[in-house]
Amino acid sequence: MANCTNCSAPLPQDSIQCTYCGSRNDTDLAGVHYYTTHELESERTCPRCAVSLKTIDLNINGRFLIERCDECLGLFFDPNELETLLEATVSNVFTINRSQLTASKATIDTNSHGAFYIKCPVCSNIMNRVNFGTNSGVIVDRCKDHGVWLDGGELRHLFEWMKAGGKLLQQEREAEQRKIEERELEREKRKLQNQPSMAGTYSAESSFDLFGGTLRKADPDLFDIVVKAVRFFVK
Repeated sequence: MANCTNCSAPLPQDSIQCTYCGSRNDTDLAGVHYYTTHELESERTCPRCAVSLKTIDLNINGRFLIERCDECLGLFFDPNELETLLEATVSNVFTINRSQLTASKATIDTNSHGAFYIKCPVCSNIMNRVNFGTNSGVIVDRCKDHGVWLDGGELRHLFEWMKAGGKLLQQEREAEQRKIEERELEREKRKLQNQPSMAGTYSAESSFDLFGGTLRKADPDLFDIVVKAVRFFVK
């Protein structure tokens, strides 16, 4: 459990505000990565507070810039940046702690900001609300073209999700889904292979040779008409 950077009291699981001293804690980044705040403000605007975001450098493998709101401490990541941060921060996880994953989900307050859609800080289009990693329980706001918005406190939950093996569980379920799809595809292939071929199913008796062509009984009405016409002229 994280502690308040001001009074060291334990922070609530679903909040970045200390219930003892009232301080707002940047626990998502403090103690995780050394970072610097750039003097220039970003051109992007916080979708919650409508103020300019600040650009900060996490210094991961060199320059690593993301945007943060000083008011709500929300974070905006360009495509793949969030995944890169999680991988760089949490490593050497080899087991899935299912009980810990369940307990972590139970502490997430999905209604802390209200279940409504917000606009992308880049294009101002409405972002989609998705469960990060399909099983983390953290509902992030994602723009398919420009990135992901995390509200204050959500990054901390994703760190805990990674530590409990959430990413491994996601990969395990994806592998199971691929196997199911492969089995379904193989089943469909066998069905097609086992279907009797229509070619050669008619015997010689079921055909009528007329002017060098062969008329099959596949169309009985047409076959009968031709036979009757031939008989008429023969008479």
